[in-house]
Amino acid sequence: MGSDMRKAFVLALSIAISSPLWAQAPSRGAAKSGGRGAPAEPGYQVSTDRKVTFRLRAPEATTVTISGDFATGPQTMTKGADGTWTFTTAPLRAAIYNYRFTVDGVATSDPNNPMLGTADRGNGSSLLEVKGDKPSPWSIQSVPHGNIHINTYVSKTMNATRYIYVYTPPGYETSTARYPALYLMHGAGGSESSWVTAGRANLILDNLIAEGRAKPMIIVMPYGRAGQSTTFGPAPVVVPADQKNLTFPNDVVPDVIQFVEKNYRIAAGADNRAIAGLSMGGNQTLIIGLNHLDLFHYVGAFSPVIMNANADQDFKSLFADAAGANKKLKVFHIYIGKDDTLYMSNVSFHQLLDQHQIKHVFTETEGAHVWWNWRDYLVDYAPRLFR
Repeated sequence: MGSDMRKAFVLALSIAISSPLWAQAPSRGAAKSGGRGAPAEPGYQVSTDRKVTFRLRAPEATTVTISGDFATGPQTMTKGADGTWTFTTAPLRAAIYNYRFTVDGVATSDPNNPMLGTADRGNGSSLLEVKGDKPSPWSIQSVPHGNIHINTYVSKTMNATRYIYVYTPPGYETSTARYPALYLMHGAGGSESSWVTAGRANLILDNLIAEGRAKPMIIVMPYGRAGQSTTFGPAPVVVPADQKNLTFPNDVVPDVIQFVEKNYRIAAGADNRAIAGLSMGGNQTLIIGLNHLDLFHYVGAFSPVIMNANADQDFKSLFADAAGANKKLKVFHIYIGKDDTLYMSNVSFHQLLDQHQIKHVFTETEGAHVWWNWRDYLVDYAPRLFR
């Protein structure tokens, strides 16, 4: 490691471990109680006009940038006389945004912000919420709340131990009813917990159910990559022999379905199963859902990765019997942002579906490949299910 890189690394590490982001007020009551005092404030402030000012105290740093889905590319921060770096955004729409500081080339999350998304191969980005004039569908509201269950199982397909996150709706524990299930897939950078930590799928469903906009449902959030869940530690990735043609192998069929239907009161039949996912998980959604219409009658792809060169082979059974597929598919939606790098591949796939007369809804939105779009897509998709 060169001296410049070593210096940057030590600087960022010291910030992450010990340094406040900017000067804090003295902790009240800490000396008397022996406690740690008031928690440090996170490295951002949201103004009434929905601008966000980021602050990072790093007196020895030479360059500091802030990046996240609130802007395109890293934004240069300005150093003040006291060694505090700042950057203020333009007014933002009400949403949850991720952000990460980069200090002399070394990226770090906000050490004073416990609100983090989760990632598959590293630590997640810090999160902040810009609130609107009224509560957002993903905000915590005074409504009945469901529960999140963390399940451990051994995948026969992957020959590995994995986690599944499961959301049960309000009233599940006190009832004997069976519920329909949405299988919700994460993206390439995420994990089985991402739709909870970053996506707030549980809060979205709590709010939609309370408003009467969505049916009470169970949400199943599996790990989408091959091998064991990375939260158990690194392990060799082994692609199952029967899935070598799939870019993103998974074990939804049959392992995940069998596990959750054995352990939860899930209603049987394809009319009670939906699948959706973002990016990599969007590709998995299309591959799984459209090739298993005997299992899923609802399919939702959020900014999906699409391999159009392989489409004729990947969806051979779908294209071979369009009329039969259209009878089974109750909801088939594809969502994509106009600024998404995957936009054109999604448009091409939409046109291919039209050519084969596969009924579907193609929705274009503003924005890029970002979480605030994917939350919006779930808010639109969930109320369409199980009607």
